[in-house]
Amino acid sequence: MKKNPIETVLGILVLLVACLFATYAAKKINIRPQQGYELHAEFLKSGGIQSGSDVRISGIKVGSVIQIELSENFTAKLVLTVKDSIKIPDNSVASIVSDGLMGDTIIEIEPGNSSEYLKAGDSFKKTKDFRSLETMIGDVIFSGTEE
Repeated sequence: MKKNPIETVLGILVLLVACLFATYAAKKINIRPQQGYELHAEFLKSGGIQSGSDVRISGIKVGSVIQIELSENFTAKLVLTVKDSIKIPDNSVASIVSDGLMGDTIIEIEPGNSSEYLKAGDSFKKTKDFRSLETMIGDVIFSGTEE
């Protein structure tokens, strides 16, 4: 069987492009764990948040969720890492929100105005639970039918 040199060159080119794409994708998704300090938050409804989900302030990624567990009182207990360069006021609010209509579930931090900051190992005093689209639509429907 005779091999065509064009097929060999094309095969090498396809492999090279696949390797470049894999390298680009690995850099884009940033699969390394975030370095920073740990914070804790408890929620009644986790809304499908997962380990590795983003922690954001004003839409900018500042950390990641590194651990999720069920506490003794059946709440979702999350451990987050936040970049060392980001100082979060101690009266900030952590919320579980959806990143768009079809997006992932993320932690959104609404910074407070306190001059004291959360330190490594501290917990958020205020949290807002996940509200699903179905819950919000139900609230709108039932608010219109109440007298």
